[in-house]
Amino acid sequence: MKKIIILILTLTCFCSAYAQSGYQLSGTITDIHGQPVPGATVKLLNTNYISSSGKNGKFHFARVPAGKYTVNIIDQHFAEVNTEVTISDRDQEITIQLIESSKRLDEVVVTAQKREEEVQHVPVGISTLSAKQIQDYRVWNLKDITAIVPNLYSASPGDNRNVTGIRGITTTSYDPAVTTYLDGVSQFSLDTYIPQLFDVERVEVLRGPQGTLYGRNAMGGVINVVTRQPTNEFRGFAEASAGNYGQQRYTIGITGPLVTDKLFFGAAGLYNSLGGFYTNLFNNTKLDKQHSILGNYYLKYLASEKFSLTLNVKNYINRNNGPFTLAGSPADALSQPFKLDQNATTTMIDNIFNASLAANYAGRAFNFTSVSTYQENYRYYTKPIDGDFSPLDAVSVINNYGHAFNKVKVGTQEFKFSSPASESNFKWATGLYGFYRYAPTKVGTHFGDDAAAVGSPMNDFTSINTNVERNYGAAVYGQATYSFNAQWDVTAGIRYDYEHKKEEVKGEFQPDGGAAELTQNDTSSTATFHAFTPKISLSYHVTDRNNVYASYSRGFRAGGISQISSDPSEPPLFAYKPEYSDNYEIGSKNSYFNNRLRVNLCIFYTLINNAQVPTLILPDAITVTKNAGKLNSKGAEAEVAATLLKGLDVYYNFGYTHARYTSLELPNNGAAVNLKGNHQIYTPDVTSMLALQYSCPLNQGVKLVVRGEWRYLGDQYFDLANQIEQKAYSIFNARLGVSTKRFDLFLWGSNLADKHYIDYAYDFGASHLGNPRVYGATLRTRF
Repeated sequence: MKKIIILILTLTCFCSAYAQSGYQLSGTITDIHGQPVPGATVKLLNTNYISSSGKNGKFHFARVPAGKYTVNIIDQHFAEVNTEVTISDRDQEITIQLIESSKRLDEVVVTAQKREEEVQHVPVGISTLSAKQIQDYRVWNLKDITAIVPNLYSASPGDNRNVTGIRGITTTSYDPAVTTYLDGVSQFSLDTYIPQLFDVERVEVLRGPQGTLYGRNAMGGVINVVTRQPTNEFRGFAEASAGNYGQQRYTIGITGPLVTDKLFFGAAGLYNSLGGFYTNLFNNTKLDKQHSILGNYYLKYLASEKFSLTLNVKNYINRNNGPFTLAGSPADALSQPFKLDQNATTTMIDNIFNASLAANYAGRAFNFTSVSTYQENYRYYTKPIDGDFSPLDAVSVINNYGHAFNKVKVGTQEFKFSSPASESNFKWATGLYGFYRYAPTKVGTHFGDDAAAVGSPMNDFTSINTNVERNYGAAVYGQATYSFNAQWDVTAGIRYDYEHKKEEVKGEFQPDGGAAELTQNDTSSTATFHAFTPKISLSYHVTDRNNVYASYSRGFRAGGISQISSDPSEPPLFAYKPEYSDNYEIGSKNSYFNNRLRVNLCIFYTLINNAQVPTLILPDAITVTKNAGKLNSKGAEAEVAATLLKGLDVYYNFGYTHARYTSLELPNNGAAVNLKGNHQIYTPDVTSMLALQYSCPLNQGVKLVVRGEWRYLGDQYFDLANQIEQKAYSIFNARLGVSTKRFDLFLWGSNLADKHYIDYAYDFGASHLGNPRVYGATLRTRF
């Protein structure tokens, strides 16, 4: 940390030497009638220059170095727009005209290649959701983007930990196949994962392996969530939602300057509660009552136009009275929907703390970014939780062994150098990344009076498994794009990752009322992994709004150390290898009719080697992971967005995935079972989403908004033997309300046909249903 502070101070002094040089960039933001637009966010991409237009629509940047820049303007009532400006040898004065969002689509900016650029120019399959779209789709949780993003499926067993897969690359382990970034910070594993969304500026979803720039566990892709950043403009919002099943959701936030042009702050909070979908027949109570609190806090210091420091802190407090609302089998779940019969109920305590410090220097020769993060999660059940999903006193799981266990800590550090903001034919980025993770877990499996029902020869005892994991790693990466001319670009990059893991296990036997006896001595094992992940792509710009690309990329998921079982006669630990993928993609991105129609198409082919297969072993309550086979996944994706008439928007997203194992052998009762040709789990063969929204003015400043959605998910399986299947189904959603400059009031409903379907199931049959019909109202104000 001391070296980081010295480096930051050095850069502060270095950038101040240039503080007095440069030119003035001023401008006026207007609508199509020439009227000023106040409060619009104005930014020079890939710099620290950010401002808001005043009451007269004017903005001003001082001491801007000569060069070619992209000016990005965002306002909630107008379509996002990007304008190129060249500063050569004099001050510049520009006028930017905005068009109502009801008349054209946004020109969305993303950071997919770790630099800000328009999404239509990036040679990667990317889906984006703006702040407005997040409200339109009512995305409250990251799993709500299922089917909105082609070939993406996300679900949870009820504990608010989403299992997400893209293009047939998925997993049920705590090491994700799709990496989630929240404000530039990798949510390292599901232990430190925050699923709730609010006060979001945009969500980017990169489909396919992103190993070169993002490294480990970006096999299926990357979800990049960006919340609103503070500026010189005081802004605030408040929102209240209420619905059936006791749903309540309240959010509030404010951002603005503490010292104009120097020090900015932002604070936002969320309270969310649910009365429960599930009824526990054992005691006739709601099983899954829950509530959570999420805070997001910013403090940003702009030392000069070239150097800034940003401190961001997030805390997530979750209390869930039914963290695993699982029926014993799919048949039980569907025959008695949202009714369970369990004798052991508990409350899950889940406390997450995330903090990051980002230093950004934007210079003439290069840009530099340092991001230091710390993440912590303490998660346990106050009482034993049901492990047999029945009224029997057979199996329950205990993990409340004090603060020394089940408390995960992660620290990461990234240094990145990149080409300066001024546009050129050569753009590059290179960096160093490192992490350390400490995860001590202690889990007891208790066998009660009815243990014989699950095959146990004894009862009234606890089998305790202690597992302490320490792992650290480092990576170096580089990627560059060269433009041969106005039509042709080539991008190439490579990354090297090193990771070391150490795991310690201990087994104990504790009879009820007695002392614990050692059954497996402390045993440790270490393993080291290396990975090279290259990427290359070629882009052809037919026009500025029509682009074609072809790419190859490699991804990997880190290897690790796994237990075989809690049986002391078995070898306690073994190492499994990293999982690798090779991805080939061809795509086309097109905008037509002055950005009133956007059509993006792509096809992909992915080969996965050393596929990691995690299996939850009961009643041991441990997850065994092995390299079990090879997988081929191929398919196609389409995203169409259009403003057909003023106020009438149509969105259609389609994905098709054909994911099959070309090699898969799993043990079963001492024999090997060949599952070659079976479908990948948690992978619908089709995802489809059609949304229509119409906005029409009622009178001055008030408009009526009507929206309907149809989401379709194809056949999918939840176990590798392909015996637990969910047939294709449709979900219908709707939204109706009025919107003004300051207020929105909407009525909404999801799953209006009340379709019952399995959205999550373990391979031993325990199943969780997707949400039933829900409806409610939302009132939002902006100030």
